[in-house]
Amino acid sequence: MSEWIAACAVDDIDPEDVIPFRHDGVDYAVYRSPQGEFFATAGHCTHERMPLCDGLVMDNTIECPKHNGRFDYTTGKAAGAPVLVDLRTFPVKIEDGTVHIGIG
Repeated sequence: MSEWIAACAVDDIDPEDVIPFRHDGVDYAVYRSPQGEFFATAGHCTHERMPLCDGLVMDNTIECPKHNGRFDYTTGKAAGAPVLVDLRTFPVKIEDGTVHIGIG
């Protein structure tokens, strides 16, 4: 069962962008797709643990700022070398203009 944590306001993230969120010492990345949907993943690249919030968002892809590894942030799927391990994803819901992440 997920615990829902308020991560940010809907207006804090522009379409096709990512912001960081930290809760209980764990880093998350919160995304807004070009279509206005919200997603959340682990906050660091699975290759060398670089913060993904410093990466480039293009369509439904986040590119790691260090070695340009890419992930589909909607599914967490690694898109090829150097990243080979998928990202953990988390459920997201919107309530009263706030983005909540399901953790646990």
